[in-house]
Amino acid sequence: MNLPLVRAPRALALGAALLLLASCSHASESGGSTTGASAALPKTLVFSPLSLAPPALKGLSEGVKGYAGGKSWEVIVQDPNFDASKQTQQLNEVIASGRAGAVWTIAVAPASLKPIITTAQSKGIPLLVNGRPDEYGFSGPQPGVTFDYVDYAAGGKALGEQLGKCITEKMGGTAQVLAVQSTEGQAGKKEFEDAAAAALKATAPSATIVQSVIAKDRAGAQTDVGNVLQGKPGLSAVMASNDEGALGATGAFAAAGKTPKCVTDFGGNDEVLKDVKDGTIYASVALQFDADMTQSFDTLVSMQADPKANGPILIVPQKIITAHG
Repeated sequence: MNLPLVRAPRALALGAALLLLASCSHASESGGSTTGASAALPKTLVFSPLSLAPPALKGLSEGVKGYAGGKSWEVIVQDPNFDASKQTQQLNEVIASGRAGAVWTIAVAPASLKPIITTAQSKGIPLLVNGRPDEYGFSGPQPGVTFDYVDYAAGGKALGEQLGKCITEKMGGTAQVLAVQSTEGQAGKKEFEDAAAAALKATAPSATIVQSVIAKDRAGAQTDVGNVLQGKPGLSAVMASNDEGALGATGAFAAAGKTPKCVTDFGGNDEVLKDVKDGTIYASVALQFDADMTQSFDTLVSMQADPKANGPILIVPQKIITAHG
């Protein structure tokens, strides 16, 4: 969920989250055996997010443990810390150990997880991954795999529209904009950023993105935005692809003795939503992680009954949050 990013992931993203609902169709399509194999699978969920550093993903991991624990499942939480190779290694090890009864991963780099998907399918272990099938090289639903994706185009459009609305209301439609973006390789990054830029241009044609920075974490984003402000003191608006970027940017402005007039965020963790309520951030396109967490876990549980059947495709819900609701 760079948590888009998350993703954007992105985001996550992602996340992220991450990051992360209406499920859609294809759940009844079968790509393999229709007989169950759940008796041999332990009630152990392996949860591998992008990283546990972002508060939203740390909170999601705690939510997963609480929800699954309440249903008598053990949860193994891994922390690849935004390292795709480490994520693959950790997942390979736990799958090979025989401890995994289901796997939920928010991929650092979707392409790197293709071997993990193949391994899980061969062992009959249901797997839930973030993203659409095409991001993993598939043309549709797959046996034993649920794809749970953020509609990054819709999220980016909402982010850009909200910033354009703020610039129109508070700045007469003209502003120098800083785009704080998610890291390379996260799912949906390009479509999210393209949609955000197009929506901003359509909503506030005289607003201009004059600089972009990458926000991997809050501290790094604050440092990078602070450096940008020294060279571009006229910046007055921020369009952030993740919570860390939004919070880092507002921190950088504060450290420079400035206040951005318009900030919009994609993600919606608790601290961001508090800043929205206080008026520091104009709007957050908030991913509904609690709802996605319950639908994701419940889907994996149901997939244990027939891990050879095609998994469904899920969509993470989003909600625009402003100071007025």
